[in-house]
Amino acid sequence: MPDKPCCRYTSPDGHHCQETDMGSGFCFWHDAKFDKSGLDLTQKLERYAKKGGLLQGLQLKRANLNGLNLIKQDDEDGFDLSYSNFYRATLTNAHLFNNKIAHSSLMKANLHEASLHYCNLQDTNLLGIKLNNTRIDNIELGAELLQEKQAKAALKHTDKSAALDLFEQSEEIFRNLRKASEQQGLFELAGNFTYKELRMRHAQYPRGSKKRLASSCIDMLCGYGEKPENVIRFSLSLIICCALCYFIFGVMDAGRIMQFNPAATLSDNLLALLNSFYFSVVTFTTLGYGDITPVGFSRFVAAVEAFCGSFSLALFVVVFVKRMTR
Repeated sequence: MPDKPCCRYTSPDGHHCQETDMGSGFCFWHDAKFDKSGLDLTQKLERYAKKGGLLQGLQLKRANLNGLNLIKQDDEDGFDLSYSNFYRATLTNAHLFNNKIAHSSLMKANLHEASLHYCNLQDTNLLGIKLNNTRIDNIELGAELLQEKQAKAALKHTDKSAALDLFEQSEEIFRNLRKASEQQGLFELAGNFTYKELRMRHAQYPRGSKKRLASSCIDMLCGYGEKPENVIRFSLSLIICCALCYFIFGVMDAGRIMQFNPAATLSDNLLALLNSFYFSVVTFTTLGYGDITPVGFSRFVAAVEAFCGSFSLALFVVVFVKRMTR
């Protein structure tokens, strides 16, 4: 008897499926037209994986994979499930530790009580995924979500409506990931997802709008409350800028104006610069020793710096405490 034809599926990585063609040109696992809705395929898929079947490009839309156990024992690399379709699949209590599920679709999949620990989910559609009590620590999402990349590509083609929709989807995905992280007690990870969630919301605001401007300021000042280092960076920048203003416009020290003077010696100008930095720090922290006082336009600069300094110090305390008490 002639050999039965093999499945025509070839992954983008160049791997060929060796399973038998079901008559459609594809095997059971790679046939997208074969309706697997509700089929209990857990044990069948586990056996297929153990015998070395090609797990890339699986078409398991709406399949029942409850309790699926795909963990490679004593192997640094897990199973490669890239380019697969798990749309609305039931993956409750599934163990997918260290598996690669990149370039796939987990859209609206049910992963209740599942483990995605150390999974590679780069360029995977995570929209509507159900993550109740799901382990998501150390998952790899890449620098950007799939929808985030698509949104930026849409903007390049001036398709603003599509870009807005994709940014909104990205925001929803990050919100789900944040909630799942908080549920698992992964508060640092939740903070990262909070920041990205708000960045996606920022991208939806019209350019030049008050909301976008306010969002940019909050991001610059404190990273939406998640980055105390931003407060430090802003504070140092403000101190330096104000110090240069004092150096140019002058401050009074013991009855003598200290400011940049091209006719003065290098040591005198350097002393004036150091005094300007000292006065800037004192003003920023609102200490106000009184040994150096502003004159002329420097008074306005000092007033602005004192206001911003007191605000920045309070903001840093709030953000730092929030970060440290998680």
